[in-house]
Amino acid sequence: MLQNNQNNMQQFQEEPSHTAKKSPYLTKKAGALIAALCILASGSAGYAAGVFSAAAPQAVSNSAQPLPAAGGEISTMAAAGSASGALSVTEIAEKAADSVVEVTTEITQYDSFMRQYVAEGAGSGVILSQDGYIVTNNHVIEGASSIKVTLRDGTSYPAVLVGTDAQGDIAVIKIDASGLKAAEIGDSDALQVGDTAVAVGNPLGQLGGTVTDGIISALDREIDIDGKTMTLLQTNAAINPGNSGGGLFNDRGELIGVVVAKSSGSGIEGLGFAIPINTAVELIDDIMQFGYVQGRVDLGMTTTEVTGSLMSALYGYTGGLYIDEVNPGSNAEEVGFRSGDRIVSFNGAEISSQEDLTRALSACSVGDTVEIVIERSGRQYVGELTLEEAHA
Repeated sequence: MLQNNQNNMQQFQEEPSHTAKKSPYLTKKAGALIAALCILASGSAGYAAGVFSAAAPQAVSNSAQPLPAAGGEISTMAAAGSASGALSVTEIAEKAADSVVEVTTEITQYDSFMRQYVAEGAGSGVILSQDGYIVTNNHVIEGASSIKVTLRDGTSYPAVLVGTDAQGDIAVIKIDASGLKAAEIGDSDALQVGDTAVAVGNPLGQLGGTVTDGIISALDREIDIDGKTMTLLQTNAAINPGNSGGGLFNDRGELIGVVVAKSSGSGIEGLGFAIPINTAVELIDDIMQFGYVQGRVDLGMTTTEVTGSLMSALYGYTGGLYIDEVNPGSNAEEVGFRSGDRIVSFNGAEISSQEDLTRALSACSVGDTVEIVIERSGRQYVGELTLEEAHA
């Protein structure tokens, strides 16, 4: 039960009863703010305009076709390997390019005046099976109300979301097609620094099928992306926005990584990163079997970050991380957390951003009980929350 965190320790029940819906003051005053923040936060490495909505991907996934049996093609392919020697870049491109697709999305957003508009995003994907299963990054399709896949020959298909894993930044989508060219899966554990690396993707969201080459610059590079520490392959093959979700291939034309990011900044070039395929396959297998990755923590609520003195002045909110929605039936609802609460601390760690919360959550496991302090109407309350398993 959420309790007053002031000296008098007043019981939470004195507050008006909770509903799972957004509170009116957050909906009316902060709705435009949330949308504006989402717009500003979009444009990640996948050139996809990310949004805060957690409902849109579910809407896409409702029409997904039946999943393949456990231990199907993905695990089988992971054991396969080419017995031939090294190929030229031309031969690698010829072998791999047809297995890489363009992924475009439409995302409903709102401007600061709550006017609705549709934003487009773009990234890449890699075909996993002849019947249309495709891997991409979670951030490429996050929040999408529609997803379209375009093959190398220009044929386009609507896609449905099979499942996604935000922590691993992996998503699996499906198109209704057959006879596709599936990527041959390699072994990222066998890589050495200096090995050939060829990236195939859709840079800038308009140059599908682009091939760039380089080497593996580093193995097991720990990189912090949006508050998540990921262990990635580093390459100097040219990576640009829109390459996210595309393939990184070895000198046999085998898929060894799913491109996830590049370092950007003045004078920074030759720093691209990919999720090792051995890591990705474990996530893909879970997603294709269960629709999600088992063992991930679910907070039971969604959050939004308020930044900038102008936004705070306009809408009257202190900068920080706010609860946007509390999932009906969740432990968070039972404890008494509400839409509009500002998260002050999580298990003793001060929280002022989404990155802070993500980092704090990464140290937790399903079943852990954590202490969360929130601020509501100028008063602080504390509640103990038992973390559930995320199923989506």
